[in-house]
Amino acid sequence: MAEEILGIDVGGSGIKGAPVNVQTGELTGERLRIKTPQPATPEAMTDTMAEIAKHFNWKGKIGVGFPAVVKQGTMYTAANVDPSWIGTNGQALIEKKTGCPVSIINDADAAGLAELRFGAGKGKMGSVMMITLGTGIGVGYYVDGRLVPNTELGHLIVDGKDIETRASAGVREKKDLSWKKWGKLLTEYFQELERLLWPDLFIIGGGVSDEFDKLAPYIEIQTPIVPAQMLNLAGIVGAALAAEGEIGRKRGVKDA
Repeated sequence: MAEEILGIDVGGSGIKGAPVNVQTGELTGERLRIKTPQPATPEAMTDTMAEIAKHFNWKGKIGVGFPAVVKQGTMYTAANVDPSWIGTNGQALIEKKTGCPVSIINDADAAGLAELRFGAGKGKMGSVMMITLGTGIGVGYYVDGRLVPNTELGHLIVDGKDIETRASAGVREKKDLSWKKWGKLLTEYFQELERLLWPDLFIIGGGVSDEFDKLAPYIEIQTPIVPAQMLNLAGIVGAALAAEGEIGRKRGVKDA
């Protein structure tokens, strides 16, 4: 029987979850989305994650994709959530509230895992970058299929400013940027990534992935660039995939 893991994708505007068949990448229940509480504190957000687990009457593994640098379950940054997350062990907090084993990974890293196994990056070797354009800019970086975690390349300084403050989808919406203007800003960003890291493929995720044909004509780079195939489900599926082996390894070490 295929293993099912509850995947939770945490964003600045919404927290989404669903059970995932990790062998096929398919959701086995209808996705639940709850608005991210404001302020987005550890207590409030983990209460929301526990609400999602309760909705599915969940008793098994939970994988969480979170917008932060994450090491051993602890958050080291908090770009689009409350600063009180920094230094918080989110893994322990969610485990306490759900009674389930939990694994946490950076949200863009999670989305890329899904795209590499089931989507636009399947079978791709070399250097692949998953760029998620949402409230912020997240980057999952993979070399020959292996994740280089927590790169935070969405915070590169381009033209003297953090690119996330100039070219995220959130900024585009706030400033009502045209596709052409947004494409020009993103071109500057992608060209900087090309100059530094020479990637072989860009995969673009977030809400823009299903409108990519409107943006693509205004991106002028050498590297092939494609939309994510899993659209907004990549974060949920990738979070589940990250938990698939990680939780077992952690428990094995602990029990040894």
